[in-house]
Amino acid sequence: MGKLVGAVALCCMLVVLSVTVLVSAVFGGASPASGPSAPGSAAAPTGGDRTPALPAGWAQLEQAAAATCPGLPWTVLASIGTVESDSGRSTAPGVASGANGAGAEGPMQFEPATFVAYATVGPGGVTPASPYDAVDAVYTAAAMLCADGGGSPSGLHDAVYAYNHSTTYVDTVLTLSLAFADDPTVDGTVVAALAFAAGQLGTPYAWGGNGPGGFDCSGLTRAAYAAAGVTLPRVAQDQFGLGPPVPDGSTVAPGDLVFFGTGPAAVSHVGLSLGDGRMVDAPHTGALVRVDVVDLAGRRYVGATRPSTVPGSVPSAGADRIGPRPGGTR
Repeated sequence: MGKLVGAVALCCMLVVLSVTVLVSAVFGGASPASGPSAPGSAAAPTGGDRTPALPAGWAQLEQAAAATCPGLPWTVLASIGTVESDSGRSTAPGVASGANGAGAEGPMQFEPATFVAYATVGPGGVTPASPYDAVDAVYTAAAMLCADGGGSPSGLHDAVYAYNHSTTYVDTVLTLSLAFADDPTVDGTVVAALAFAAGQLGTPYAWGGNGPGGFDCSGLTRAAYAAAGVTLPRVAQDQFGLGPPVPDGSTVAPGDLVFFGTGPAAVSHVGLSLGDGRMVDAPHTGALVRVDVVDLAGRRYVGATRPSTVPGSVPSAGADRIGPRPGGTR
């Protein structure tokens, strides 16, 4: 029993460490580069086109809404919208009209009473505020997150958890926030792979593990890209050989695979880049899937590849999008 309690405590400690790293990284992310504008109309997403995960105008909308809450990262709003409704592009019930099975409404998936409590009419929104209007929905989400402490590093985790009472949800939102901060044009294939990996944080390392109960390093990256509709080889050496390589001196982007070992023919470890010098990986026996710092200058770093652009590994229709989640908790 003592060993079991100790293992549970260690598991909890490592999960908290990953969350702390994520929150710290999100607050250290990039600043918005452009001014506010209302979102334009977006066509329904199609698999394999690798268009940006954020529709035209949404990054600017989320930047403007986040500015109403000093300290709130706009990328958190971007990630919530992506997870909830593919930033309004989902055709599921409750996004454009009506409600889903849990009663949630609109692109940011508010329950009616919660929306009323924080309802905010954004610039160019409709009056009275509507959960189905993208501007009002995003500004209202910013108001709720702000009220729950989302403008400070110490309060962000709990604010996102209050938005949806799920640790996996928080991990996914914070992970995608890093990717959007690093590259606001990151594509849907990469977002789907990162979302899967984020959902595995805290899962035990298992030699030869392909999930769901355990992963080794290459099992995790393979499963993450499989969730995005992209097929990778099973082992790290073969994944490195698949390429295409990220040229030396180029920026390692979200979704890139980063490899470690003693040389190009002796690759022994792989992780999935989140951008901003961090990766999700299954590090070694006795550890959990976690967020680690990528040491690109270290002697064991071999190189990086960009599997989302491998010819022939094109996602099937719909595979490159995530969301909406099946129920509202707000």
